[in-house]
Amino acid sequence: MDAHAYCQEKAAASGSSFYYSFRFLPPERRRAITAFYAFCREVDDVADECRDAGLARAKLAWWRDEVARLYAGRPEHPATRALAEAIGPFHLPEDAFGQIIDGMEMDLGTVRYADFKQLNLYCHRAAGVVGEVAALIFGSTLDKPVDRATLKYANRLGLAFQLTNIIRDVGEDARRNRIYLPQDELAEHGVTEADVLAGRMTENFRRLMEFQYQRATRTYAEALALLPEADRKAQRPGLVMAAIYRALLEEIRADGFRVLDQRTALTPLRKLWIAWRTWVTA
Repeated sequence: MDAHAYCQEKAAASGSSFYYSFRFLPPERRRAITAFYAFCREVDDVADECRDAGLARAKLAWWRDEVARLYAGRPEHPATRALAEAIGPFHLPEDAFGQIIDGMEMDLGTVRYADFKQLNLYCHRAAGVVGEVAALIFGSTLDKPVDRATLKYANRLGLAFQLTNIIRDVGEDARRNRIYLPQDELAEHGVTEADVLAGRMTENFRRLMEFQYQRATRTYAEALALLPEADRKAQRPGLVMAAIYRALLEEIRADGFRVLDQRTALTPLRKLWIAWRTWVTA
């Protein structure tokens, strides 16, 4: 299969909000972000789907070597072969790919987080750096190097997305014996680890999730405040993502934070509608 066709299939099959956010991009940027998304999905799937931690580490080590091959001009995997065309034109830093793999590797050994400081490091690697690379691909409105403030916005927005994912996936993660909610915040709200693992919906749990919701909402606001007005048009895919994810966050809250026994999702049609509306008004 052609490398770009492989990446397109990977992105479309996921049903992710990412897919809807870059449908309106020019072809060169759309191919680049689709290839980058496919890379992220590949390494994330290692952490999520490989039950043998030793085998998962070996696979992630292969991906580290593959990133080195990518920057040496010898990529082997379809995702990195497609990415090879984007490295130079969009000035994608090699270190960013290593940090993303670092984030996935944290999932293999860390299934509890003592406090938000520890969780924030994971979010930076797994999502903040992803946001920065995406912003480089989206570019700047004036066709100049991407502004540092825009990269800060993208990193912060990535954090907001990851916080939303953590809220949405509490039950699903617990069934994998993972709890991303900081341990000190559980204790502060009178929620035990056993409550989460057993899926016990209590008033204390709802208060804990409201606390998580408020943090995520603040983080979206902080991110959007950092985006230079001159770059809003170029960075519309991120704004599309933000609109979709914020709608998801509000849906979860309106449903009473029933994240222990279900996974809230927006329909593809609603995502497409939000994407189109945000694209034409941003």
